[in-house]
Amino acid sequence: MNREFLINILFLVSINLLIKPFFIFGIDRTVQNTVGTDTYGMYFTLLNLTYLLQIFNDFGIHSFNNRNIARHGQLLEKYLPNVLVLKCFLSFVFIGLVFFVAMINGYQEWYHLLFFITINQLLISLIMYLRSNVSGLAMYRTDSILSAMDKLLMVIFCGILLWCPPFADQFTIEYFAYGQTLALVITSIVAFSIVYRRINKLRFRFNPAFLMLILRESYPYALVVFLMMIYTRIDAIMIEQLLPDGAFQAGVYASAFRLLDAGNMVGFLFAGLLLPMFARMIKAGKAIKQLLRFSVLFIWGGAISVAVATIFYSTPIMELLYTEATPYWGLILQYLMISFIAISGIHIFGTLMTAEGALMKLNLIFFIGVILNVLLNFILIPSLNAEGAALATVITQSFVLLAEIRLVLRTFELKIDYRGIAQVAFYAVSFTILSILIQRYSSLDWIINYLGTIMLGLLLAVGFRLIDLRGLRQLNWEKG
Repeated sequence: MNREFLINILFLVSINLLIKPFFIFGIDRTVQNTVGTDTYGMYFTLLNLTYLLQIFNDFGIHSFNNRNIARHGQLLEKYLPNVLVLKCFLSFVFIGLVFFVAMINGYQEWYHLLFFITINQLLISLIMYLRSNVSGLAMYRTDSILSAMDKLLMVIFCGILLWCPPFADQFTIEYFAYGQTLALVITSIVAFSIVYRRINKLRFRFNPAFLMLILRESYPYALVVFLMMIYTRIDAIMIEQLLPDGAFQAGVYASAFRLLDAGNMVGFLFAGLLLPMFARMIKAGKAIKQLLRFSVLFIWGGAISVAVATIFYSTPIMELLYTEATPYWGLILQYLMISFIAISGIHIFGTLMTAEGALMKLNLIFFIGVILNVLLNFILIPSLNAEGAALATVITQSFVLLAEIRLVLRTFELKIDYRGIAQVAFYAVSFTILSILIQRYSSLDWIINYLGTIMLGLLLAVGFRLIDLRGLRQLNWEKG
């Protein structure tokens, strides 16, 4: 299993590093520069509004399904038609709630754009559900391809709209949504065809009792997603609502959040691969300590490398990427890169607790995180603008990480890994000192220094055995 796991991780990371960064920085960033910070800020606000209401679209079905199909693959034929019927019903509820909340907040003039954003979220939810079946059946490489397929198609379609006449001459933010819709429709068709081949017959039946059973089983997962979305996505909405120049400030926050999203890509994918593995190991009664330790050190080896280097070059990065950027934009990026380190750990510990099924305890942590984040935003945004939201993110994510670590230690009766803490601490201090020396004494162009700093950080992480590929040989996992 160790060789298979390594191959899947490398394939997963490689295919996404080839495609998703180009979408984020080649397409998404260009859209912001083309339509302007205010307009993109409004798009970002509407997008986050739909994220906040995802509970009524997803209802925790993806995580619930991934965990259960990983444990009981034979349930696919029974679950698939019933879940698709349920998701159809939830889609109408989701659409109604999105537009109701939009009306209350005065977004009527943006209804056309919001409609396509909402449709895109429905398609993303469908793809995520179908992918939960693929990964639950241990088709990890297929899942990796699906995870990048929509972005590849978005690069093609949105690229045509951005750079090819006559679309380029009249490009609007709506075109960006149209390109995403087309890409997501094609990806959902491909994903469905892959899952469909794994069942004998697809019979759609309206079975209220079974649908209610799924809802009862999945609602704790829904609450997890809902609470996480609130404390990670409410920032942009509060910025837009609390400030007189809210759309512009939301656009500034979005510009830095885009880089945070790019950094989170690997951690999110890594967590998606770990969930069915943790679930199988827990069901089989196998110790998860080795896999947990490897995963945490591995993810922090990469996260600290990227975060520290980005913090030192935050202003030139933002000025390179955005036509309107100032040092203030770089400051917001620095805060979000600090939170990136915490979020990377949350991916691992939260995934483990999800696999364990300890969702109510997770929900309590996230509920406290929501209260903390909203209060901090109310206090900090009026005086510090977008910077206040970024600072609130750092505090909230740090709290959630520490609370999840404590929960994992207590649930699995693990001792604090002082050796691992020392490894991470010494590495972080050593790499920070190295970064200072490079920035201060290197006469090379800052881009070369930045990329070189990341590469040296990764090599240093290997030296400190945070990124320890040889350690995979010592792991004894059941093949999925």
